[in-house]
Order: sequence, then structure tokens, then C-alpha cells
Amino acid sequence: MSTENQASFTPVVESGDESNLYLTVKIGVQPFGIQVLCVHDVLAAQKVTRVPLAPPEIAGALNLRGRIVTVIDVPKKLGLPDREDSNPGMYVVIEHQGELYSLMVDSVGEVMSPPAESFEQNPANMEQGWRDVSQGVYRLDGELLILLDIDRFFGINSAVAA
Repeated sequence: MSTENQASFTPVVESGDESNLYLTVKIGVQPFGIQVLCVHDVLAAQKVTRVPLAPPEIAGALNLRGRIVTVIDVPKKLGLPDREDSNPGMYVVIEHQGELYSLMVDSVGEVMSPPAESFEQNPANMEQGWRDVSQGVYRLDGELLILLDIDRFFGINSAVAA
């Protein structure tokens, strides 16, 4: 996507506005935010069934209340180091184009509404994998909260995009 789309994102700071609420999650030590409006469920470690011949970023599928949910290994999809085997991770279930997907992350934090003045466009030195899926960052207490753009996440070099 072009940088024009990145520039069009404007954080909303009106009180009670859910479009500025983010669920914070971590991949390794890097925090990122998923807009709360996209989140359906947060799950602890689940039994994931492998899918033969699936792309490497597809960890498998799980059953969520009778629905089959595709599980995406976020670090693999972004070309980042694999998660340690000792960390079973967490699962954030989101909906994209009418389908449910579960994003495997290392940990889930809190729901927050960052202050608008801390919002910035993606830094030039940001890891390419994150830049490809980010709609901007918030500077919070010495770290960057990367905002995950779900449409771009499913649009990058993937057979996951439905």
C-alpha cells in the first residue's frame, strides 16, 4: 500500500469513542495494538489442528463454538523469529471479510485509548514487516505501540487473504 493510506489515519480522541480503543498484544517484546472493534475473542492456548499443505504462516485451525477458525502465526507471517516453544501464546480472534481468524501472539495486555498527541506516522527505521502492516504508532513511556492495520495484514504476500 502507498504511504497515502498511512497518512489518512487520524486517531479519534472523543470520550467513549470505541474506534480509538486498542487491545495491546506482544510479539516477542514488541507491543502492538489491534482496534477493539475488530476483536471477537481472546483465548488462552488452544488445541490447533494442522492443515496439510497450508502456507507456513497458517498454524492450523481451531474450533470456536462450532465455527472453524484459521489460526495465523503472526511472527511467521511477518518474517520475525519464531516464538519459544515454552510459550504457548495467546489467541486473538478477529473477523476479516466475514471470516474468523485467530492471531497467535506471545501475550495479551490491556485495552487502552492512547492520547492523540502521541500518535506518529511509521518511523523510517521501522522493521519492514511491521511497516507493511502498521497504520502508525503511538509513543508510550519509551516504547512504540504499533497499530495493526487488519486489511493490510491480510493483504501482504499471503494465501490467507480470502
